[in-house]
Amino acid sequence: MPRLLTCIVAEHSWPHLIFATVICLLGSLLTVRLFSRVRRTQGLQRFNWLFLSGFVGGATIWTTHFIAMLGFRAPALSGYEPDLTMLSLFIGIASTMIGFTVASMRSRDALVEAGGAIVGLGVAAMHYVGIAGYRVAGDIQWSSVYVICSLIASAGFGAFVTSRVARPTTRFSPVAAALPLILAIVSTHFLGMAGMTIVPDATMSVPREILSVGVMTSLVGAVMIIILLLGASTYIIDMQSTEAAVARYRHLSLHDPLTNLANRSALNEHLATATKNTHEIGRNVAVLCFDLDRFKEINDVHGHAAGDAVLRAIGERLAKVMQKGQFAARVGGDEFVVVMRDHAGRSEARSIAQRLLDEIERPVEWNGQSLSVGSSIGISSFPDRARTVDDLLSQADVAMYRAKATAGSSICFYDPSMDEAARERSALAIEMREGLKKGEFELFYQQQNDTVTREVLGFEALLRWKHPTRGYISPAEFIPIAEKTGFIMELGEWVLRSACVEAASWKNPLTIAVNVAAQQLADSRLPQIVHQILMETGLAAARLELEITESGIIADHGHALNAIRRLKALGVKVAMDDYGTGYSSLSTLQSFPFDKIKIDRAFVDGVVTNKQSAAIVRSTLILAQSLDIPVLAEGVEREEHVDFLRREGCLQVQGFLFGKPMPRPDIEAFVNADNTVAAGGPAVAAKTDAAA
Repeated sequence: MPRLLTCIVAEHSWPHLIFATVICLLGSLLTVRLFSRVRRTQGLQRFNWLFLSGFVGGATIWTTHFIAMLGFRAPALSGYEPDLTMLSLFIGIASTMIGFTVASMRSRDALVEAGGAIVGLGVAAMHYVGIAGYRVAGDIQWSSVYVICSLIASAGFGAFVTSRVARPTTRFSPVAAALPLILAIVSTHFLGMAGMTIVPDATMSVPREILSVGVMTSLVGAVMIIILLLGASTYIIDMQSTEAAVARYRHLSLHDPLTNLANRSALNEHLATATKNTHEIGRNVAVLCFDLDRFKEINDVHGHAAGDAVLRAIGERLAKVMQKGQFAARVGGDEFVVVMRDHAGRSEARSIAQRLLDEIERPVEWNGQSLSVGSSIGISSFPDRARTVDDLLSQADVAMYRAKATAGSSICFYDPSMDEAARERSALAIEMREGLKKGEFELFYQQQNDTVTREVLGFEALLRWKHPTRGYISPAEFIPIAEKTGFIMELGEWVLRSACVEAASWKNPLTIAVNVAAQQLADSRLPQIVHQILMETGLAAARLELEITESGIIADHGHALNAIRRLKALGVKVAMDDYGTGYSSLSTLQSFPFDKIKIDRAFVDGVVTNKQSAAIVRSTLILAQSLDIPVLAEGVEREEHVDFLRREGCLQVQGFLFGKPMPRPDIEAFVNADNTVAAGGPAVAAKTDAAA
């Protein structure tokens, strides 16, 4: 110990030691930062980070050592041999790269520490090879105790470096890993120098070709500049890439991919901010809610491609007319919301509403045809009418329906008397219950096709209600009422039972999939109900596939996961429906054992013309392939869709391109023909959601 203190205090120049310490500190922090990036990347990018971390780490080790050596007060004339000096630099970089490569191969086993020990021993190897290139007019003698201690210290601290990065105990562990790297470098140098004794010999001379202290200072300075430049550029590239990725992810998560308007999540964030501090004089918020009249007819007559063209055009027009303090969002299907902050009163709200109507009613040109839609706008305000954000949105929605029902009025402000509409919806809920008893509900079927052979793989069954006086009522109208009143539980069980009875009667044992509403999934009895229906109908569990949306998962993640596991224990398959439209698709796929992913049609239609939609679909297919989960794409309307999906590896599709929904008699040739696919094959899905 006295010898070690003497080596540090008396045999080294303090300015050089301080300089070496600064380089060691900065270089070590940068090295562990880069190594942390290695463990979070794959492929060529991982190799790049390995190279950078190994080069910066090895150069830091070498630079720290030789700056300290420049401050070493030798008792005789000394210098440095070029070949061994450069060899020591190579050893430092190579051993650091090799050690980090070994440590990054596994996440939990001893290879992590083994790789760190290689890095530490590389520090020692660099030191002693560098000392071998140190030429002094005298005889160098070594203490084996100090040499062995330096080897143990370097290996031990090196192993601790990679252990802290790979097994962090706190959020600061990756940064704190720089400390043992510093200790590995410093302890190796000083223990090694303490074990070295120089006995001057006047008869010995220093060769002329060795590098002088001045040359070494220039060389070390150049290496230091390289380290700083590499570190600066790496941080800048990493920071910019991360910021760009975060910004893009946030944009995608808060915007509708079809219209590029804000989505429901962004609307909720905006309203939460807008309604704060509204008690101040002049601070108020108005919400304009509207959807598109005659939009369903455009979809039915011209297909969803035409409908999406109308939505894109409306979205572009809304974005152009928005002024300061105004905010537009698409919250579903053909539903839009505009928010006005600090508006002057009804006159200003009516003015912007009329401007919106003028833009909406302008015809949309599509494939040589002129498509026209109308709209009715409902308006409510905060805080004079509504007291909460939910009230604000629901009141504007009520006012919109009043505007639709009132002849000659396309703009309507909310009034409490409009609650009569709620009573009308209650009446429709009663009629639904009676309709179910009278057999007014039925299932239609739509083809599902193979993207390569184009053969029919199965069907998706869509729920329909044929009202005795109103005719067929859209699921978009009665499903929300069923969900709000709780009737969805009874209706969903009827769909499940009817679909299983139907499938059990087919000659060809095709798989049948049934959509499960959020309320059904929240019911702890669901697995028991499914098991009972399977027993009663005689349908094999392996033929049943339940489709679940993220809205049914996000409310109670733990309960949903338990329910899905119980269902799979019965032998039932579980699919993720409408993938990409929820709140946490990636984390959901990681947590839940899904057997299939269904990509929502909103993304599929834009794969040819919209880079965002194409990127989302492509990323989904890559993710699904890595997780070994089959994918079915909905809403395929054009040949370009099929070509894109086939190239990207999607095996199953459905949409108007292959056929519209058909009643039960029209699928007889598929479910009872002798040459149809065998058991365990394609799916038939029964939906009860509004999107059906």
